[in-house]
Amino acid sequence: EGEKAVAFSSVARATGLAGASLVQRYGPLPQMVEAALAWAWDEMDRLAAMLEAEVPAGATGGSGAGAKAAQALLKALGERGQPVPLTALLAASLRSAALRQRAGDWRARVLAMLAARLRDRDLAAMVFAAWQGQVLWDGLGERGFRLKDLVKKLG
Repeated sequence: EGEKAVAFSSVARATGLAGASLVQRYGPLPQMVEAALAWAWDEMDRLAAMLEAEVPAGATGGSGAGAKAAQALLKALGERGQPVPLTALLAASLRSAALRQRAGDWRARVLAMLAARLRDRDLAAMVFAAWQGQVLWDGLGERGFRLKDLVKKLG
């Protein structure tokens, strides 16, 4: 369970590839793990790009169409097939400068998408931070608030 269970043998079993092939391709285990995490960020970037096109920006600020668009965006980011749970991906990315940069770039992109929908960068930053807290605690079984209620109060 989790990244401690990652070994060439477990990845070989899961993928059907030979452990020796994985070693040849990636070298040491940490390089294989970093490559897998980079792939996960690639997938998160693809999801963000897809949602940027799918979820309209809306014409108003914190209430109305813009707020609904922001809620739809975050809901889709949370529900669509994330390659790795976002909290696990963020935690694993803390140990690598390159992966921290990828996380920061993804955050900036999502913030820009929210700001375009809410028409307010500060509100977008607060909603993003609240959403991240919600993602973390929901993963632990704690249901605290509904994001749409927060957006209504802040907007």
